[in-house]
Amino acid sequence: MPLIDRKLARDVLFALGNHPVVFVNGPRQAGKSTLVQALSKTDYPAEYVTFDNATQLAAASSSPETFLASRKGPLIIDEVQLAPELFRSLKIVVDDLRMNDGEKANGRFLLTGSANIMALPRLSDPLVGRMSVKTLYPFAGCEITDGQGDFLARLFEKDFGALAQADASLNDIIRSATFPEISGKNDSVRGEWFDAYLTTILQRDVRSLSGLEKIAALPTLLRILANRAGSLMNDAAIARDVGLNSVTSKSYRGILQAMFLAFDVRPWHRNISKRLVKSPKGYLVDSQLLCHLLDWNLDDLAQRKPDLYGHVVENFVATELQKLLAFSQIRANLLHFRTSDNKEVDFVLERPNGELAAIEVKSADIVSTRDFQGMKALREATGEDFIVGIVLYSGRSVVPFGENLFAVPLAALWK
Repeated sequence: MPLIDRKLARDVLFALGNHPVVFVNGPRQAGKSTLVQALSKTDYPAEYVTFDNATQLAAASSSPETFLASRKGPLIIDEVQLAPELFRSLKIVVDDLRMNDGEKANGRFLLTGSANIMALPRLSDPLVGRMSVKTLYPFAGCEITDGQGDFLARLFEKDFGALAQADASLNDIIRSATFPEISGKNDSVRGEWFDAYLTTILQRDVRSLSGLEKIAALPTLLRILANRAGSLMNDAAIARDVGLNSVTSKSYRGILQAMFLAFDVRPWHRNISKRLVKSPKGYLVDSQLLCHLLDWNLDDLAQRKPDLYGHVVENFVATELQKLLAFSQIRANLLHFRTSDNKEVDFVLERPNGELAAIEVKSADIVSTRDFQGMKALREATGEDFIVGIVLYSGRSVVPFGENLFAVPLAALWK
């Protein structure tokens, strides 16, 4: 596969001009190393060190001050979370640079890591106020197809008129919008790769970052989360299925999220009504991973089990929205909406100014007025803050369904 330009590169370069430390985190094998090495050869000339190299890791861990002092120019450190001892020394170096060099301290360190640093306070706390955090996910559909538009900007502008017809099927996009090493590969290659991938994360990375006593429970927990993808998260029920107490189960689920294997979509509420459901919905970071864990074949699901296929498509949209939010000019929180009488919206995007866009996902190629019921309830609750509501579906046409309500092809996500 030819090298694909990552849309996050622009944001990383901008952050390097304004912060001493930029941390690019994200799932293992999402392309972080490729991204920062490419930047080091063009816009950000820097020395590159990876802590996947045992010698470099040992040197940094045993004497972090010496390790940093020996580097005088911009430095890229890959998989930095493997040397937690380094973070406090980084703080000291950055503070010294700021005191002596002022703005020249910006862009000094570009770090990458396969753990969510914001979920690990012992790593993030020393660099608060000194570090910009960017997240690189696996390929987005728009990166695979070289889509030039910004779906989130078009969404809030209600600009769907210029959509081109999709030149790839939804399943082809799901197979390609994944980890770079398996993008577009066949099922057997993906299966072997995911087996090795999960072994590396669950047996090596988790052990290095946490003192879990029952690490053998993690694969079971991950499969249970795959079965519940798109559902409300009930930690007590999940704990029973895994065979752990609820506190331990919730903690372990947090570890899987910190390793970018799963994520929650929080509920939307403004204390307008006590009738809103306040539980998060859970998803996996990659829909191919979801299919692998449950031994599902994407084409078979689409033809024979449309309900299960719908869950995969919803998971895919959740991951695409996460990816788009990572590099879009639109800043928003990804949420969901559900009332106690089961009016719901799969995804709600809320901007800092309170504006809302609602997204319902439907894998079928037919949309009806019933698919907009949850959006209408949300619109009634939010008034003028409600900007637009869409049902993403597998059809080819944009169809209006009332004021600020539209059926929109799923291809809008990547075209």
